[in-house]
Amino acid sequence: MLNLNALSTEQRNPKTLNIDKLSTLELVQVINEEDQAVPQAISQILPKIAEAIDLIASKLVNGGRLFYIGAGTSGRLGILDAVECPPTFSTDPEMVQGLIAGGTPAIFKAQEGAEDREELGANDLQAKNLCDKDVVVGIAASGRTPYVIGGLKYAQSIGIKTIGIACSENPALGEFSDILLVALVGPEVITGSTRLKAGTAQKLILNMLSSGAMIKLGKVYGNLMVDVKSSNKKLEERAKRIVMTATGVSEQEAIAALSESMGNAKTAIFMLLAGVDADLAHVQLDKAQGNLRKALEGLRNE
Repeated sequence: MLNLNALSTEQRNPKTLNIDKLSTLELVQVINEEDQAVPQAISQILPKIAEAIDLIASKLVNGGRLFYIGAGTSGRLGILDAVECPPTFSTDPEMVQGLIAGGTPAIFKAQEGAEDREELGANDLQAKNLCDKDVVVGIAASGRTPYVIGGLKYAQSIGIKTIGIACSENPALGEFSDILLVALVGPEVITGSTRLKAGTAQKLILNMLSSGAMIKLGKVYGNLMVDVKSSNKKLEERAKRIVMTATGVSEQEAIAALSESMGNAKTAIFMLLAGVDADLAHVQLDKAQGNLRKALEGLRNE
């Protein structure tokens, strides 16, 4: 039987024993103070996060895929990170994917029993036809969710690199993680409610993993998301502003370049900075594997 007493995420927080007696302002002050422990905990594992980013980028650049696997809040956070990649970085939806115990219904309504079976995690990953170019990230605040462990165990058994994310000491998933990321955020404001500090820690780590990998893949120029997908009016406006910021051209010039490049901000920027048409811009960017900075440097060296 699982001993929850061994998990720091399940301990009572001495600072919030009487939180139900506090005024509304006082209770949000306590929550805010506890939340400040999250970035501090993450700062302790930055070298390991950097190692994980380099692993993920090395897989994605060679055509691999990134899979997040989790249950409950952890699974939903993985899915959230995955679905944000296409509009932010123009990635293929297959490149970054999130799997959750209980499948699609669990995104909207808790399917708590689904997390208790290791074979379900293994089955969900097996259905994705993993290859050695892929990488799997298991997310579990407790570090012992059977669904996640089953997925990581299966991935390792077929030679897939794995990364584990947990918020408790000595997590069981560590045995099946090539890189282990443990953010010790301490007891929650509400005992055992790991959607709070632990959930925030997981979200921040996932932000770093995906954003860091995409930066490594050249999907960011300076700090501009030059691979933004212009799929709605807001993103069209953002693409225009990115082109103007990166090149210093007028609004009309940016609009014209984006029109010629079929809305591709990266291509438009290269066209304007290099003084070439869209066709040549595509050729040069392809030679640089889509990395705008490298493409511009390569053009200067020719």
